[in-house]
Amino acid sequence: MLHSVQAGAKIPRPATLRESVIEAIQELIVSGQLKPGQHLVESELAELLGVSRQPVREALQQLSGEGWVDLHPGQGAFVHVPTVEEADQLLAVRALLETESARLAAQHASEEGVKRLRELCARGTAAVEADEIDTAVATNSELHALVTALSGNKVLAELAAQVARRVRWYHTPVARQRGMTSWREHAALIDAIEAGDGERAAHIMREHTEHTRASYMEQRAGEPVEPLPKPVRRRRPRTLSAG
Repeated sequence: MLHSVQAGAKIPRPATLRESVIEAIQELIVSGQLKPGQHLVESELAELLGVSRQPVREALQQLSGEGWVDLHPGQGAFVHVPTVEEADQLLAVRALLETESARLAAQHASEEGVKRLRELCARGTAAVEADEIDTAVATNSELHALVTALSGNKVLAELAAQVARRVRWYHTPVARQRGMTSWREHAALIDAIEAGDGERAAHIMREHTEHTRASYMEQRAGEPVEPLPKPVRRRRPRTLSAG
């Protein structure tokens, strides 16, 4: 009987148009092409992404629920401006997850895994030397994701993946400031993982993530917490003169 078949047997469906639009808008925000506080005009986004306004409207609604977009009645949608507190909390959680990832990676990483880490480190270093910040940020995310994957803990990897995109959003503004120092820290981390020294790998990762958090907080220190969108000035209907 078909009714006895478990729901898990369903064939995974491809991403819907709305999901693809959500992904695209998130990437525009993370990469800095859409700035915090920027007004998001449905028609402009629809034209940019080559879709109709309906999936854009649906995407903005969902992104609002996930904290990427703020909806202001009568004014529209705006890219969320992370508060200092929420950024600090997320980066603190990231530090906990990735510190444990590094400790476990030192216990479980294979020679091939270490080789892949070194390749990413070399690519990231070259990107910083060439002042290719977007490439450096993307490679940084790849390297951290690989460390988590090498930990062998799937639950830890899933949790880290949930915060990874927002971490990349916070990291992008300070990537140039962190510069080559960040990649020297990566190299030291890889050395500890290759040596199988879990405690040292954890210590280096803890310090590394704290440096990024401190850089972000320092940059935000002089900024307003949340700039409000400018009110929309509505024009009064023009009246015809009697003359």
